[in-house]
Amino acid sequence: MIMLVFLLCSCSTNKEKKETEDEKTTEVKDDKPVEIKIKRLEYKDFSYELISNGTIAAMHKADMRFQSQEIVRKIYVKNGLQVVQGQQIAELDKFKLEISLSQAKESLERSRLDLQDVLIGQGYSISDTLNIPAEVMRIAKIRSNYEQNLNNYVIAEYNLDVATLYAPFAGVIANLTVKEFNQPGEDPFCVLIDNQHPEVVFNILENELPLIHLNDKVIVSPFSMATFTVEGRITEINPLIDKNGMVRVKAIVNNKDDKFYEGMNVKVRVQRLLGKQLIIPKSALLLRTNKKVVFTLKENRANWVYVETAQENSDSYVIVDNGKLNVGDSIIYEGNINLAHESPVRVQD
Repeated sequence: MIMLVFLLCSCSTNKEKKETEDEKTTEVKDDKPVEIKIKRLEYKDFSYELISNGTIAAMHKADMRFQSQEIVRKIYVKNGLQVVQGQQIAELDKFKLEISLSQAKESLERSRLDLQDVLIGQGYSISDTLNIPAEVMRIAKIRSNYEQNLNNYVIAEYNLDVATLYAPFAGVIANLTVKEFNQPGEDPFCVLIDNQHPEVVFNILENELPLIHLNDKVIVSPFSMATFTVEGRITEINPLIDKNGMVRVKAIVNNKDDKFYEGMNVKVRVQRLLGKQLIIPKSALLLRTNKKVVFTLKENRANWVYVETAQENSDSYVIVDNGKLNVGDSIIYEGNINLAHESPVRVQD
């Protein structure tokens, strides 16, 4: 019985050893050296990356509207035009507005005379308002219709002033569809967008919330221009988790190259520095029989090493220090796809 157990254990050990050897010789060895590239394994600053999709939103955006429905006399801008603060955008025909102001002014003058007559009838002079009781002045203004005509004058003056649209801040004109000599309609005349420092709005998962903080660096790139990237900083983390378990985050980026537009879809990478870590290039890690493998260079041959990884970003993995790799090891990161254990290799110059 003891002999049988010994034989079974011996067979099991030999089988596991054979499987390990088979894994290391999955790829056929070739006597011709494979050209490779290597990097020395060392501790480096590692930035953890959280990847999300987001949209561009202007930090300042204004729907420009006229306060009255007079005919548009002149338009000074067009879609896509950059304007400065205070620049004229468009103006209405002011004829009716000027007439309304003149009529309101005349009515106000008549009310002032009527007010004077009422006060004189009460034994007061309008030039000596400090000695007129407040209640007497209130009743006199009601009888002379002074307050109502004063309000009408202020409104008429305001309507004339806002008959010309001015840019409240520097930005770019968008959604301008109205033509000259037409009424502006109920929709905004145009939209003014500040594109210089747009916001990036994106969502993260609830369990990712502890990984980000205000002022963390973000790298943003449009889906339509994957090679173009800009840096920004997180400025806002909404303290509310929605029904889908998502948290809304905002970051500000610089748009000095005018590549970002309102509503544009972008890829967002949030980077947080985790300090010195043992890292390898992503291309150095391979999967062999569902196990993570790295090849190191030893005596002009590839050495198969099983590894464990922790965090990752767009170009690197953090290696768990389990004694299988050491600082200074030569990690093969290019030319390693078809290597087997102890394959002959040659480092490219």
